[in-house]
Amino acid sequence: ALPTYNVELDSAVAEVKLRDDQYTLDHMLAFGMYNYLHCDSWYSDSVYFVDQLGRLLNVTVTLDTVIGKPIEVFRLPSDINSCDNRLCASMYFCSPTWVAVSDGTGRLFIIKTGKRGNSTAEKWEIMFNQDLGDPFTVIYSNCYVKSTEHIVEILLLRVEKDEVDERGSGFHVSLEWLTVTRKTNDDSEKYVITEHRIFHGKSVPHYAAVEPEGSGLMIASAKPFIAIEKDGVPVKENEEHMEENETNDPIYYWQQTSDDVTVTVRLPEGIAKEDILFELTPGHIRVGLKGQLSLMEGQLHASVDHESSTWILKDGKSIEISLLKKDDSMWPELIPGDRKGQFVMDPTQAAEINEHLMHLTSAELNSDRDGGPCNAQEVEECDLGPEDTSCLTRFEGSTMKATHVVSLASHQYLFTVAVDPAKMPCFCLRHDVDALLWQPQADQKENMWDHVATFNAFGYVQASKQDKKFTTCAPDYSYAAVCECLRRVFIYRQPSSLTTVLYNRKEGRHVGQVAKQQVASLETSDPILGFRSTNERLFVLTAKNLFVIKVNVGN
Repeated sequence: ALPTYNVELDSAVAEVKLRDDQYTLDHMLAFGMYNYLHCDSWYSDSVYFVDQLGRLLNVTVTLDTVIGKPIEVFRLPSDINSCDNRLCASMYFCSPTWVAVSDGTGRLFIIKTGKRGNSTAEKWEIMFNQDLGDPFTVIYSNCYVKSTEHIVEILLLRVEKDEVDERGSGFHVSLEWLTVTRKTNDDSEKYVITEHRIFHGKSVPHYAAVEPEGSGLMIASAKPFIAIEKDGVPVKENEEHMEENETNDPIYYWQQTSDDVTVTVRLPEGIAKEDILFELTPGHIRVGLKGQLSLMEGQLHASVDHESSTWILKDGKSIEISLLKKDDSMWPELIPGDRKGQFVMDPTQAAEINEHLMHLTSAELNSDRDGGPCNAQEVEECDLGPEDTSCLTRFEGSTMKATHVVSLASHQYLFTVAVDPAKMPCFCLRHDVDALLWQPQADQKENMWDHVATFNAFGYVQASKQDKKFTTCAPDYSYAAVCECLRRVFIYRQPSSLTTVLYNRKEGRHVGQVAKQQVASLETSDPILGFRSTNERLFVLTAKNLFVIKVNVGN
């Protein structure tokens, strides 16, 4: 059994129940399944939460046997219980000395905390305090210094009534990106909002984070987000994109072999070669016309030999591009997530595929195959993938234009975790039965997402937990964990070497490593409200208790 320690709370957690007018799936995902426990990734084993008295409380563990009572580090100035339409209070630690806080009533605080890791905590000082209208939650924040100016980037989430939406839920998700900058006048300094960007989508984002220097925004969601306005000015490109999407004729067609890809891009009449803009790197392509929007642009499915690839203008009506693949794999898409092109299969390839699939259309069912026919009803629910529109998108901060779009249609989104607080959070996707952890690399435009860890079979195992509420992993990748709505926590450790000899019973081969699974059952009947992980411990929050589960022994 894993050592589990219980800290009883003097005042209950400030849980906010969904109202009758918050009835959509987006409301449930954004607020009903909210994680009320916040991990300070800049300091080890330190977590925060807000109680019903409006106190922001901290528990930092150094020795498990002497875990003290939660310490009040800050008290929200407003009476959070007096607001009828309030949301849960939220926070995000953007640096070792700064935090962004929302009280759930529509007010945003940026607070200078001092070094929080000290045994004698410094007094938290409010540096920015502004009412921003309807209630929201803070979902991400970072800060940096640029040209001597201290800048704080913050992402706010709202679920708003959509008067135009007649066929959907009647709501849309609003993601607001605020840039708050310190301005110095004479002897005084003041933090003000210098940029305000708004994005809308039809689903709550799985992931949203601003790049470290504020140059871009990454969003992973079941349905795509679009830029709406910047500093109160509508983004005109949306209207142009909508007009493009309304046309049914593809802008380009593409074919492929195992060696190369051939792309034909349609052009307006009377185009000369000098009017064409063509850019190609190993992982990115852009084709456009001078002074106009790009005809095709985006991250390629895989790398190409850009120096050996060519393009020609054919009769002034189209461009034919020949891309030389670096490997012999077949691409499912040319530009993942792009809907402006159409794949045209080569007749020879079509004949080969038809021959391979001939048994599926035989007059005699499975005439030359063992076993019964495939029954779609036998596919388990946990094997079903996300929607076809699921994607990961990067938006350029200055133009609010999508520069990278990656389809996640075949990869279930599992969880988000901050591995290195100085970098963007990692995100975990299901790949077949496994779970792969990806680290965004904003400074590497050709390889923006780096695979950093794998949890074998975890993709399948977590999907079978029908009552799961939160999923996470240790920052050092030593384990992944799932908690249910009530009581139970499942821990899946990475494979470790055995001290004894073990053989596989069926195959007779020697087994060198085994991945252990453990279950912790909490002594409470209250629903779990928060769940966070560190390298050594799991923190589980209920309305009246904070449980600390010792998972690993420190070095």
